[in-house]
Amino acid sequence: MSATLPKACVIGHPIGHSRSPLIHGHWLREHGLAGAYEKVDVAPDDLGAFVTSLAERGYVGANVTVPHKEAVIPHIVHLGDTAAALDAANTLWLNEDGELCGDNTDVAGFLGNLDEGAPGWDARAEVALVLGAGGAAKAVVYALLTRGVQRVLISNRSFSRAEALAERFRGASNGRVEAAPWQDIGKVLPQTKLLVNATSLGMFGQDRLVIDLTGLPVNAVVNDIVYVPLETELLAQARSRGILGVDGLGMLLHQAVPGFERWFGVLPRVTPKLREHIASDVLRHYPGN
Repeated sequence: MSATLPKACVIGHPIGHSRSPLIHGHWLREHGLAGAYEKVDVAPDDLGAFVTSLAERGYVGANVTVPHKEAVIPHIVHLGDTAAALDAANTLWLNEDGELCGDNTDVAGFLGNLDEGAPGWDARAEVALVLGAGGAAKAVVYALLTRGVQRVLISNRSFSRAEALAERFRGASNGRVEAAPWQDIGKVLPQTKLLVNATSLGMFGQDRLVIDLTGLPVNAVVNDIVYVPLETELLAQARSRGILGVDGLGMLLHQAVPGFERWFGVLPRVTPKLREHIASDVLRHYPGN
């Protein structure tokens, strides 16, 4: 391959599970672009040396996944507003001067997925309940605040972590973010119009997410950011009650759009064909879906 061809990658540790090469490879073929997208296992101790030498390694940019999203921040010269707000970056690129730039597209991915799967959700989601208090939950809460959700409740099995995340946003949100004890989920469901599972509960190989949606309004929306399996128990329960469910695969697809445009100069679209392509890979590796 010619060294002049644009090449990007995704870095993490481990990295074998990443589906980013399938997404970007699909778009490269779809648009007839000469380029490449690879996955590279980068150990934590090697992160700084790797990301500060992207150009020397032949890369125009990179995606960043666990466990590097927060650790990469000190190495970025120009940090985007969203990454600065979340202290986490998942997309890197080089500017005209060869300086490392970075931002976080998880927020755009989350919102893009909801907009596609539940159009108009933000017009009726006065109260949102977010399950989880980790990095994914942080991005979700930030996204909801940017869309004007009036009250965001955070519930986590460790209440102290839910409180810490709520406190992080309390000043900037004018008190719109609160922590709710895990055991009180049933009490807040009747006022909830958007329920988001931002934990790994219900994911293949993880503990089940045990929650009774009986009190959730039928006109609510349930979003599970888990996409392995594609149909989680939470989504199955919601849909059995006639509640609109949005799976997590779309978030993965939509968060990839900005990076591809920066690296390869074309704005790609999340299409049913792309979704089918990635979903079939998930089903192939996890036939229990």
